[in-house]
Amino acid sequence: MAVPQHRTSKTRKRLRRTHFKLQMPGMVECPQCGEYKLAHRVCLNCGSYKGRTVLNVK
Repeated sequence: MAVPQHRTSKTRKRLRRTHFKLQMPGMVECPQCGEYKLAHRVCLNCGSYKGRTVLNVK
């Protein structure tokens, strides 16, 4: 069984975890209404996708 020979310091542990962070999702502006939405998804504000109305949003 593998057992670490030395204790991992706080600095080394934190350096290893620098890439474990939250990332901003790809937000783009809707060409129809101007609201921000997730890329390649239907706009929840106006219901359009690629210039066509897909959802009837009231």
